[in-house]
Amino acid sequence: MDFTLNDEQRMLDDTVTRLVRERYTFEQRTRYGKEARGFGAEMWALLAELGLLSVPFAEEDGGIGGSGVELMILHQAFGRGLTLEPYLATVVLGGGLLARLGSPAQREAVLPGIISGETTLALAYAEPAGRYDPLWIETRAEPTAGAHRLTGRKAVVLHGDTADRLVITARTAGKPGERAGVSAFLVDPAQPGVSVRGYATIDGLRAAEVMLDGAAAELLGEDGGAADALEAVLAAGCVALCAEAVGAMDAACELTLDYLKTRTQFGAPIGRFQVLQHRMVDMRIALEQARSMAILAACSLHLPAAERERKVAAAKVLIGNAGRLIAEQAIQMHGGMGMTEEAAISHYAKRLVMIDHWLGDSDHHLARFAALPAAA
Repeated sequence: MDFTLNDEQRMLDDTVTRLVRERYTFEQRTRYGKEARGFGAEMWALLAELGLLSVPFAEEDGGIGGSGVELMILHQAFGRGLTLEPYLATVVLGGGLLARLGSPAQREAVLPGIISGETTLALAYAEPAGRYDPLWIETRAEPTAGAHRLTGRKAVVLHGDTADRLVITARTAGKPGERAGVSAFLVDPAQPGVSVRGYATIDGLRAAEVMLDGAAAELLGEDGGAADALEAVLAAGCVALCAEAVGAMDAACELTLDYLKTRTQFGAPIGRFQVLQHRMVDMRIALEQARSMAILAACSLHLPAAERERKVAAAKVLIGNAGRLIAEQAIQMHGGMGMTEEAAISHYAKRLVMIDHWLGDSDHHLARFAALPAAA
């Protein structure tokens, strides 16, 4: 199989890599995190100006029709810079589900705002009792004249406290855990009946708990037919997270190697100690294995659902484990300073831990991998 990027993909890689290198130093990231919405408004506008917010959307919706490979290219660079902007929440998850389920009128009303950087979305699918199961939905949607009314609770909604619109899953029929009866809705979080409690996550991002009490909602797609689209969008989200983890692991390995070359002990750089060289080799091996699995996942989004889910689950398991190994080894070799807020490596470690948990941790995906049928 040929893994060489084509000309357009190389241009995309050059553009986003240069952007992150020049505009997202550790110090700049710290400043962005102190802004009102928890990310850089100027950087978000620049992503829109460069056309990067349009990458995954179809050409008829104003995008460039990018595949999983383009998604991987973007998020590897985002991982290296530990970016705070809501690309995953707005473009991949919220925008992705709306693009799959929305009518032409709904897509025309929302997607241009996403692509221009004027509108942010958040996907509220997880619930407190469901752990990582996206189909465990207790939130109910009751039809009324001209709209549906949602009642329930959504947990750990990525960038949910700063989103202009929420894409929320709810049941119009069936029981929690069943595929039938899952619907998706577009909701204005500023209306009565919606309560949003925001908070910071350990890796510097934002999340929220969303309470719904008869909130008005606009149905996306067919009533009760959102399960397949939801799974496909979450698979794309896992691909993005896997790629972001590879970028973060790559940066963590570079920071650690540089530290081993410059930190001295007993009159010599500690990188001369063989045991630390062996640890560094283990980190690099884990990184390259993770990179291969990220490529596998990125190239699987077009496959039939069962095959796609199995390969994406495998990638999430291996990359989650590799990320934890690299984070732990990097902290160990940096010593006490590696745990401080002033050291960039501590932020890479926290991001890698959180990536393992977003959209299902390695234990969850290992169980899914075992349960899914192998490709014929």
